[in-house]
Amino acid sequence: MTAYVFPGQGSQFSGMGKDLYESSPQAKEMMERANEILGFRITDIMFEGGDEDLKATKVTQPAIFLHSVCQALCTGLPAPDMAGGHSLGEFSALAAVGAIDFEDALRLVSARAEAMQKCCEKVPGTMAAIIGLPDSAVEEICTKAGGIVIPANYNSDGQVVISGEKEAVEKACSLMKEAGARRALPLNVSGAFHSPLMEPARAELAEAIERTDVRKPVCPVYQNVTALPETDPERIKQNLLLQLTSPVKWTQSVRNMMHDGATEFKEIGPGTTLQGLIKRISAE
Repeated sequence: MTAYVFPGQGSQFSGMGKDLYESSPQAKEMMERANEILGFRITDIMFEGGDEDLKATKVTQPAIFLHSVCQALCTGLPAPDMAGGHSLGEFSALAAVGAIDFEDALRLVSARAEAMQKCCEKVPGTMAAIIGLPDSAVEEICTKAGGIVIPANYNSDGQVVISGEKEAVEKACSLMKEAGARRALPLNVSGAFHSPLMEPARAELAEAIERTDVRKPVCPVYQNVTALPETDPERIKQNLLLQLTSPVKWTQSVRNMMHDGATEFKEIGPGTTLQGLIKRISAE
């Protein structure tokens, strides 16, 4: 069985999607429609923009979504048996397997990016990657660090990203090193994604998600919040909303896909980040 997986923020690069735009009339049409919906030519930034241009959240998220969904829908790929996405990638997955229309999903991704950007400016926070400690140790240390800091991304065995208030994250990093972490690496991000500090963005996004028509997808989508397969439209909506303030259970999602029969994972979208994580979760 084949699982399609879709990357999140950080996988963008200059030139992304240009080959699709030039080789597929359908992809070109979708990208031009995206330019109209967003109110700026995101394709110009994707094809020719520098790293700084692509790093702005309001650009990054729609750009990765656009590249991913065009690749999924415009290159003749067969339907997968299951799908999942890392953070933002969950929206790409849902659009690719028919749960949300492309245009509706793009509007939702744009609203999510704007809400997160505003939240980051209002509520400062940060994230750090912890390498070389068991998940349980990371969880325990976060509870001892004081302030708001939680495991935000379970990326693979021995790689967890923590998120929260700057001082709490710094304190947790220090405690992680004392506990034997190989690295506790601060990340160059604009805020504390997937933590309680994103609550203002979650509240703002609730209305946009409620307005969005979600249908039953053609295959189960393993959602970040539960790591479980979902096909029920109402539960999909609830989980999308919870995702902003909850951890991304990527390791658990991949394990559950394998348990449910996935023997091949195909990464759809820019970069190869998820391939690397999945290989660390299972050498097979």
